[in-house]
Amino acid sequence: MPKVLISDKLSETAVNIFKERGVDVDYQPDLGKDKDKLHAIIGKYDGLAVRSATKATPKIIDAATNLKVIGRAGIGVDNIDIPAATAAGVVVMNTPYGNAITTAEHAIAMMFALVRKIPQANESTHAGKWEKSAFMGAEVFGKTLGVIGCGNIGSIVADRAVGLKMRVIAFDPFLTEERAIELGVEKVDLETLLSRADIVTLHTPLTDQTRNILSAEALAQLKPTAFLVNCARGGLVDEGALKDALDEERLAGAALDVYETEPATDHPLFGHPRVVATPHLGASTREAQENVAIQIAEQMAEYLTRGAVSNALNSPSVTAEEAPRLKPFIALAEKLGAFAGQLSESAVKEIEISYEGDVANLNTKPLTSAAVAGVLKPMLSEVNVVSAPVIAKERGVSITETFNDDADAYDSLIRLRIVTEKQDRSVSGTVFGREPRIVDIKGVGMEAGFAPHMLYTTNDDKPGFIGALGAALGEAKVNIATFNLGRSAPGEQAIALLAVDEEIGDDVLSSVRALPHVQQAKALAF
Repeated sequence: MPKVLISDKLSETAVNIFKERGVDVDYQPDLGKDKDKLHAIIGKYDGLAVRSATKATPKIIDAATNLKVIGRAGIGVDNIDIPAATAAGVVVMNTPYGNAITTAEHAIAMMFALVRKIPQANESTHAGKWEKSAFMGAEVFGKTLGVIGCGNIGSIVADRAVGLKMRVIAFDPFLTEERAIELGVEKVDLETLLSRADIVTLHTPLTDQTRNILSAEALAQLKPTAFLVNCARGGLVDEGALKDALDEERLAGAALDVYETEPATDHPLFGHPRVVATPHLGASTREAQENVAIQIAEQMAEYLTRGAVSNALNSPSVTAEEAPRLKPFIALAEKLGAFAGQLSESAVKEIEISYEGDVANLNTKPLTSAAVAGVLKPMLSEVNVVSAPVIAKERGVSITETFNDDADAYDSLIRLRIVTEKQDRSVSGTVFGREPRIVDIKGVGMEAGFAPHMLYTTNDDKPGFIGALGAALGEAKVNIATFNLGRSAPGEQAIALLAVDEEIGDDVLSSVRALPHVQQAKALAF
């Protein structure tokens, strides 16, 4: 009988679900606070169910010699070291949709509390004062709400705001015009949103691309009468710059539920007269906690007793019988998607995947999910192979599959085409010796493997370019592992795809882009 440790507080319903599904469960809700004891006993368990208090660090995962799955009752997995879990063969699951409504409602509540000064008025009234003139507020009716991130939670906030008769504008690289129309919002770029919004609310994950998305420069674009609400992730807002904007009355107020460092028991914005603060309560309702607890118990029990994988951040949904044959094709599909996704700079409208040859007769659902996840992950780090199709649908991204039993030159071939608002990009690949390989980029034949650090360039096919590129990388002390080339025709567009030994920095990219005949240069990571 598999054995699960619950190291954070979860609903008793979750405990009963494990027992009903034939899983031995050890409920120790305060263990997550004692990392030494957790380290000492974790080796006995097949599964670990957590919320946010337990930190599944590399040290804990290394000691978990029998661990097969970590389940997070909630969406955020900042407390789980996913690379370490993946290296150890541990599946990491979350429940990405169990608390969406609750978090959206909290954002709306914070908006009202902020613009009507409800917390300050409550404190004053309890103190026996009657200061009506001190708490003059503002209506939200007719105001413009700027939603940054219009995915699952952001779209719910937008829907509620439309119901409040607000004008809603949204910035989201993956939001299509069709989906925006369906939601009743106007799609705009970030600069337009900041300049027009009366209230800005954040609903985007924290990634390298979104960290400090509201920097000092971005905050300076807001109206002095504007309000800011952040119930998404700490780190999206430059907290020092926010304090300066509030102190200098360049911003009317801010409502914060999340902070760069949590628990936030001491913060420069605490006590500020223009700030409403709550201790990360976005998912803190009875309904949400019950939902995520039930969902994670069901998912983990299904995996441990039947091998079914759902809502996994580091593993595709496949059966035990399919896994050996599908594994290299899943890796190929994900890498082809990641290749196309990293080169895209505008909203994805369509994803087309063609399966040719033997692969067309396999279970392609996990392959398609892996490809879509690869496309979306550069902008949405929390997307996984299970949630990717749902997230794509929420953003109005069309996904189509075609199948052909014949493949001209290969036993199996996967072709991926993505259409964005500005580009139409294609890439094809196959599996050689169980290793994924690129064989075509934008109709240009090329045979290349994938590496952790790569450089992609397009250029005019002119003499001397290869030498100039090699010299630029050599001068920057970047060692080239492989160098693959292709061209559409003599003297026309050429493509170079290089594997290098270290990450390529912005300064190196700038020097490559400055070379004669270069059209595009992009650092890629796999």
